[in-house]
Amino acid sequence: MFQKVSDSNFVQGEHSALSFWSSRDVFAKLRKKNANKAKWSFLDGPITANNPMGVHHAWGRTYKDAFQRYFAMTGHELRYQNGFDCQGLWVEVEVEKELGLGTKNAIHEFGIDKFVNQCKRRVLKFAARQTEQSQRLGYWMEWDEPAELRKLSAAVGSSEEIEYTNARGEKVKDVPHQIVAKLGNPDWGGSYFTFSTENNETIWTFLKKCFDRKKIYRGHDVMPWSGRSGSAYSQMEIADGRKLAVHRSLFVRFPLLDRENENLLIWTTTPWTLTSNVAAAVNPELDYAKIQSKRDGQIYYFAKENLNYKRLEKESKEGFGRPEWSWPDGVPKLKTLAQIFKEKGGFEELGTIKGAEMVGWKYQGPFDELPAQSQKGGYPFDERVREKTAVECH
Repeated sequence: MFQKVSDSNFVQGEHSALSFWSSRDVFAKLRKKNANKAKWSFLDGPITANNPMGVHHAWGRTYKDAFQRYFAMTGHELRYQNGFDCQGLWVEVEVEKELGLGTKNAIHEFGIDKFVNQCKRRVLKFAARQTEQSQRLGYWMEWDEPAELRKLSAAVGSSEEIEYTNARGEKVKDVPHQIVAKLGNPDWGGSYFTFSTENNETIWTFLKKCFDRKKIYRGHDVMPWSGRSGSAYSQMEIADGRKLAVHRSLFVRFPLLDRENENLLIWTTTPWTLTSNVAAAVNPELDYAKIQSKRDGQIYYFAKENLNYKRLEKESKEGFGRPEWSWPDGVPKLKTLAQIFKEKGGFEELGTIKGAEMVGWKYQGPFDELPAQSQKGGYPFDERVREKTAVECH
């Protein structure tokens, strides 16, 4: 059915096809042929214009192009609008690197307006680069001219008018920020940019309607937070940014109130959260060991099965789920509680107690003297526990 390929110079063949389409204006003829026919709507999920396109981007764009070509061949009219994502920490972090800024305070000192303009310049610069790469890929869209995007990138921040040729070939003259604001609008065509005024005002309008319908409220939530950037992390940043790290965990004793020389014993891998501690959880159905240290006579309560439990034993042999996440060199296996107490003079088992009997016990937290711990309702303030302090909670 197919002839054997004798010349495997695929790159030359690709350039030949691109030249054929361009010289005969094939894309424009296809759009004219399908104009006013049944529409097939395709909204491009925007690629972040922050660096040159990668192979993984080309893979996804090939699928998109194949779908569009199929529906074009079946006689459908398409919008052919590419999208560029222009917002988020990805762009900001790269601009910080370019400018040599290392903290959020440094951005404020540099100037928010100047920093935002630098972000816009970077987006337009790489939108031009990705446009060229997508055209080289053979991806049919109504593209802005890369040279025009670069010209606009260089002019961002200036108050002088420039002449810009949009994707429809129309020349417009305006100050750069007004041109940026209108990129991708229906009259101009071309790629849509998420930093355009139309896009941002649409989002704010949507949020305003949600607020009017009482769908938005101010509250508190727990989320991964970047102390350096002063912002929350996205799920993608968390997944891509994970790495195996080694740090110290702590065993901490919480002295029980009204029970002399008796303590809850807890283990934490996040000791920085102890300043905000308000409670210790117990399972009412579990057995809790009651042991006495021979070194100082202190009594400790903890889940009985943890006395001889070999923490992270499986991980020390098999790693943590990724080939590169094997047990770190030079890190000893974690000791059991029994081993730790024996090394510190030994211990005596005094019996067991059900968790249900421990509910309601009060203890002294490690940082009860901090102002936030004694503030009514806790910090940040929460009306639901207005009469409580963190100290009273535990």
